[in-house]
Amino acid sequence: MTRADLMGKLLAFVARLITGAQGHWKGCPPEALQRIYFANHQSHLDWVLIWAALPSELRAHTRPIAAKDYWTASPFKHWLTREVFNAVYVNRQRTDDQDPLEPLVQALQSGDSLVIFPEGTRSHRGEPMPFKSGLYHLAQQFPNVQLVPAWIDNVQRVMPKGEVVPVPILCTVTFGAPIALQPGEDKRDFLARARDAVIALRPLVL
Repeated sequence: MTRADLMGKLLAFVARLITGAQGHWKGCPPEALQRIYFANHQSHLDWVLIWAALPSELRAHTRPIAAKDYWTASPFKHWLTREVFNAVYVNRQRTDDQDPLEPLVQALQSGDSLVIFPEGTRSHRGEPMPFKSGLYHLAQQFPNVQLVPAWIDNVQRVMPKGEVVPVPILCTVTFGAPIALQPGEDKRDFLARARDAVIALRPLVL
């Protein structure tokens, strides 16, 4: 077993210890199908929570998107995202002739699944911000890849602002039924429908 494998098992254990990392599969089973999981974005821990909630056999082929300038800024962060999480790096600063989706397209062409956060940045308003267009373009190019919405709950409370020690709080990831781009559906309608599919998975507050 490699160091990366050991680190992966350790991170999964710690994530479950602190958060419970419970995955609820309400709209589809955890099958080894090529998928794009798209979720709300509240914390730097979002990917770790989804990764820990996935069955171990799905993790090796499910890759997060990572900002290259941030996640390669130190040798440890670079090693962690490259060797443990097998991240797809994207450039936040790019020239006009660079396609921001190219690394994602290459990963999907190689048969991997992806986890993306279509808001593009973290939201602290409770509901997701409007989705950016990347999910729409990927749905156009890869009609046979399942698009699975997911709602991440409570993760923003694990690491409150200004704190350096995680707070043990039960967190969940709820996976919904796959959606698909409909014939003739325009970008705005699709992105609104995808966002609604994520919000619909939010647990009811009693």
